[in-house]
Order: sequence, then structure tokens, then C-alpha cells
Amino acid sequence: EGREQMRVLLRKGQLDDRTVEVEVEDAKPAMSMPGVPGMEEMGANLQDMLKQFMPAKKVRRSFTVREARRILGGEEADRLIDHDAVQREAVMRAENAGIVFLDELDKIAGEGNTSGPDVSGEGVQRDLLPIVEGTQVNTRWGPVNTDHILFIAAGAFNVSKPSDLIPELQGRFPIRVELEELSAGDLQRILTQPEHALTKQYIALLEVDGTRVRFDESGIVSIANFAEKVNAELEDIGARRLHTILETVLEDVSFGTNLGDIVVDEAYVVKKLEGIVGDEDLTRYVL
Repeated sequence: EGREQMRVLLRKGQLDDRTVEVEVEDAKPAMSMPGVPGMEEMGANLQDMLKQFMPAKKVRRSFTVREARRILGGEEADRLIDHDAVQREAVMRAENAGIVFLDELDKIAGEGNTSGPDVSGEGVQRDLLPIVEGTQVNTRWGPVNTDHILFIAAGAFNVSKPSDLIPELQGRFPIRVELEELSAGDLQRILTQPEHALTKQYIALLEVDGTRVRFDESGIVSIANFAEKVNAELEDIGARRLHTILETVLEDVSFGTNLGDIVVDEAYVVKKLEGIVGDEDLTRYVL
């Protein structure tokens, strides 16, 4: 009868704030070697291997009933999962519907070194070639065949051009598409539409210090126009320009506290940027 009463109280949430002791696995940080690329994966593999010989140590910790139910529920749910079946399904999906995006491919384009180890140019291209062509790659979840994986590569190619890649790699990327430069309208959407847009980040960040910032539509348009202008006159760094411009626009506000309500409209933006954009030297080093 007492157990049934406790169950009723638990379901009603009347015990959620009480503290209980629970045995949980002692979570240890992943093994890694700072500064050594690829060691994080090796550390994770080593930890998985050690778990087979050394069971996880249990420790007693104090939690509220609400937290304890979440932790214990997660452990029980994990025991119900057939991890071998999940891994087989994951490998099958990766092999048949996987997409690999290779960014900044232009950084390895160009003539290879005539002497010494080539670690950034043609050598990297030749290392990528068998993976793109189709081979078997060993991962911590087992071997993955890349025959039917879609590879998409991108690069600015400001200094080099796609024809500077080795012919074999060029042939593995037969479809080429050139992207248009970002317009002021594109930059406006980038400032407002994403869930974590820069404007939303600044609003949340400054609100912590008691400053309530509101971006007027005219201010958004003005910031986008300035970004487009600076990109056209100097180096085109795309949407990254918005970050440097917003830093300049909100520089005084960022270092103040409890400033109340701040409205960023066209007049505010023009006042902050007009003198800088008009001076090419200042624009080059500030924006």
C-alpha cells in the first residue's frame, strides 16, 4: 500500500524536487591528444575496446527525483537498443544514401612540389582520389564502401582554378556549378531568417548585460547594403562580412551595461559606418 502511494505521488510530480542517491556509470572524458589531428577518433576507438575488458565503474551521486528519472530512463532505453543492428543499419544507409561534402577544395589545387613531402597539394588530391572513385574505408563502426556515396566539392578558386586539379580528380567531379555573389537581399535574409541569425545572437548576448537591442527593418537593409558595397569594392568574403560590420555597428553597445533600449535603424547604421566605408584604408582594416 505504501509503495502504491509513492507511485501515485511520483506520477503526479509531487516528489520531483526531492533528492535521492542513484548509482550511475562514472563518465570519463574522451581520450585525446591536443594538437594531433585524428587522435580523437583513435581515443574513442581505444575507449570502446577497453570497455569490453573493463566494465564501467559505478558511483553514487545525488540527484533530484526529476533528474534521476531522466538518467535512469535513458540507461534503460539504451539497454533496449540492439547496437549491432543500429550500426549495420547506419553503415548500410551511409553506403547507399551518404553524402560527403569536401569544402575548400581550391586550397589543394595547383602544381605539386618538385621536392620534399607534398602534404597539401597534389599528394592530398591523390589520397582523396581512391575514396571518391570508390573504395572500402575502415571506421569505428566497421568497413564502409564508398562506391555509391555522393561526393560534393566546393571552393572559392580565387587564386587557382578547377583545371589546376589533377585530371583524375577532375573527372570524378563532372558537374560544375558557379554560384552567384550574395546580393543585398540575400544578406538581409541571412541576418533575419536563420534560427541562430547574427542579429538574434547579438540581441540575446546584450540582453544579459541589461541592454535591449532591436533591429529595425531599415537598419537591416542598411547593414546588408554596406556589406554588399564593401564586398564589391574590396575582397568578397560573402556573408562573413556581416560579422565584422555588426561588430563595428554595435562596438559601443557591446562594452556598455544597462543601456536600456537601443534601436538599430538606418540612421544609427549610417552614423557608425559612413566615415569608415568612405575611407578605403579604414575599410580594409576595420571591415
